[in-house]
Amino acid sequence: MGNGAAGSRAPDTGSGGPEPAPFYADVADGPASGRAVWITASDGVRLRLGLWPLEGARGTILLMPGRTEYAEKYGRAAADLAARGYATIAVDWRGQGLSDRLGPVRSLGHVHKFLDFQKDVDAIFATLPALAGPALPRPQCLIAHSMAGAIALRALISGRAQAAGIRCAAFTGPMWDIAFAPQTRPFAGIIARTACALGLGTRFAPGTAGETYIAKADFAENTLTTDRPMWDYMRAQISAHPDLSLSGPSMRWLHGALREARAFLTTDLPDLPVEVFLGSREQIVSQQAMKAICTRWPSARLHVLDGKQHEVMMENAATRAFVFDQVTALAKAHGT
Repeated sequence: MGNGAAGSRAPDTGSGGPEPAPFYADVADGPASGRAVWITASDGVRLRLGLWPLEGARGTILLMPGRTEYAEKYGRAAADLAARGYATIAVDWRGQGLSDRLGPVRSLGHVHKFLDFQKDVDAIFATLPALAGPALPRPQCLIAHSMAGAIALRALISGRAQAAGIRCAAFTGPMWDIAFAPQTRPFAGIIARTACALGLGTRFAPGTAGETYIAKADFAENTLTTDRPMWDYMRAQISAHPDLSLSGPSMRWLHGALREARAFLTTDLPDLPVEVFLGSREQIVSQQAMKAICTRWPSARLHVLDGKQHEVMMENAATRAFVFDQVTALAKAHGT
């Protein structure tokens, strides 16, 4: 396992490769090869990619984190994937991690348009040839968690992911809609749309300002994981490096996310092999939307994980092993 910051290491991509970026190996607890690089989206937003090359890798998994997340959070996932023969690439989306923050305050999870995340996707895919090598082959399989479930599904629907070589995909707790209490759901879209129309798009969504969830929530009542060691792992990361943390989303983020959810109800779904993982105690994203999309997606297989919560890649060892075994089996069968 790596230790210490590795931001000063140059990437082994040869001359002209991406610029090295800070990487907190001290909290990632991933393979010693971990490092990060900067890339730039078409609109000038600087993004950070976390890289875990693996000598003799069978392939590479492109790991797309959820809202509030960052590359180091998936250091242990990278170790799990390395044990199965796969290198890993993870992204800090715009507005979070060490990528450029776009709101008036750093802790606000803000994007100008939700579809701007597709510019991040394009930047990642454009960078892959410069990163590719024996220890970091071009990814042919992706894992998308939570918010990235919406981003990755849009990239697959548009065909941009397939054009970049993606042949299969896995989704964990994908945000194909947001879970709301029944009494608030009818008003969520109206509130977000009205706030944006009134120029209040950079305000925190109701009830979400303040510290990042992982810092303020009690383990006993949390909605992310049932596994205490993984909870402590996540909390220790943002305690050691608070610059990685993020609190609530903006009204504009919420408005865009809900628009995507409505679009997914009727959009034609791509024809490629897909594995979807849902914790039976999921409370953050909509279980109903997940099940509805999987029902009308012939190439998708839904796994309901009994008693587990939102972060199935941050659950106990047996759950993580099941998820990563399924993902790498998918990659072997349809990718590399």
